[in-house]
Amino acid sequence: MVEKKKDFPEESDLVLCTVTKIYPHCVFANLDEFDRKQGMIHISEISPGRIRNIHDYVKIGKKIICKVLSINMEKGHIDLSLRRVSEGQKREKAELIKRQQKAEKIIEFVAGKLKTDKQKLQDDLVSKLGDEYPSLHDAFEEFIVDESVLSKLGLPKAFYDNLAEVIRQRIKPPEVEIDGEIKLKSNAPAGVNVVKKILCDAEKLDESLTIRYNGGGSYSINVVYDNYKDAEKILKKATDLMEGEAKKNECDYSFRRIEKKKKAAA
Repeated sequence: MVEKKKDFPEESDLVLCTVTKIYPHCVFANLDEFDRKQGMIHISEISPGRIRNIHDYVKIGKKIICKVLSINMEKGHIDLSLRRVSEGQKREKAELIKRQQKAEKIIEFVAGKLKTDKQKLQDDLVSKLGDEYPSLHDAFEEFIVDESVLSKLGLPKAFYDNLAEVIRQRIKPPEVEIDGEIKLKSNAPAGVNVVKKILCDAEKLDESLTIRYNGGGSYSINVVYDNYKDAEKILKKATDLMEGEAKKNECDYSFRRIEKKKKAAA
């Protein structure tokens, strides 16, 4: 269950909905993340092209992800679109909801152990965290690598101890992924074997490192680790080895790095 918000969504937000009513030219759906909010999807916003039978696209009780087109707060009207949500956006929203539910389950479990009200615990924690984190799951994820995220909040000891224990059990550390491009060529008679040995020796340095052939003397190098500092050390060790061996064997060598942070697994 997703904790319901009492306000309205914003225009262009993606929202999880449950279909409640189907008419020939429109569909009504409850907004699952918002308290007592309902939206309407006109038939033109169900799917591109002509729709012969609206029931081919939606059914009562079906969970759908929609885009908010417009809001009239005075009348409480919310216009939604189903067709303007891409498959990628659907997957991303579904993942966010899954993460949110996981964080709320953690609070619920801790509340059960302490025999206290889950909603009060959650509201107090959200209030103390403020606007620093988009969601509870983001805060819990950060706690894995920096315990001061929660320890500085002044939470009651029993709550903090139990919460910290459950977070460590249920949430994996965020991963850092560093991608790079290597260009490595040798004009020597046995150049193919020279290049292959250099790359293999580099890849053997750490199990978190992988090297793949792109074509035309270009290779991708990838390091996945739980923090930037160590990921960069692994990458530097590998690139230093390759650069040194390339010079020793008179190979052409260059390297370009690209970084990005991956979200923790839910």
